Amino acid sequence: MLRRAEVRPIFGIHPGLILAALDVIGLAIATYLSVVELGGGVPVCGPLKGCETVALSEYSRIGGVPVAVYGMGLSLILLTLAIAWWRTNLYGLLLAHYGLSLAGVIFEVYFLYLQVAVIRAVCVWCTTYGLSLILRFVIALIVWLRQPRPEADTPRPEVDTP
Repeated sequence: MLRRAEVRPIFGIHPGLILAALDVIGLAIATYLSVVELGGGVPVCGPLKGCETVALSEYSRIGGVPVAVYGMGLSLILLTLAIAWWRTNLYGLLLAHYGLSLAGVIFEVYFLYLQVAVIRAVCVWCTTYGLSLILRFVIALIVWLRQPRPEADTPRPEVDTP
């Protein structure tokens, strides 16, 4: 059953729009990394040089596909959910955004571990994407925790009290 819930704005803004803005940032970063890596290049990191090491590592691809492509797909799905939630206030869309961003954060923690402990290099682009994902998760969590739960569609039976 589709249920709508009252939405409490954050600084006068629907939280779905805040999530959508962060999703666009994540999508832009993941798109840059995907285009560069699918084109056979490595991302430019400036003087830090960690991006090249991470991009050339065996951990930069899953099933032959750059990790950034999966990040692009995740960000696109999250953006779609955020916009749909903003437009409809359907509670399930908030929950889906929260759950998928949680899954992304779990992967991000693993990928950050690989960068620091195994690859021994940190990609600034990857870390920035990861921070945007963590921020998206935290905002979705806060909204979920402070969001009034939708009432059931069926009325509750009246209880007579003596």
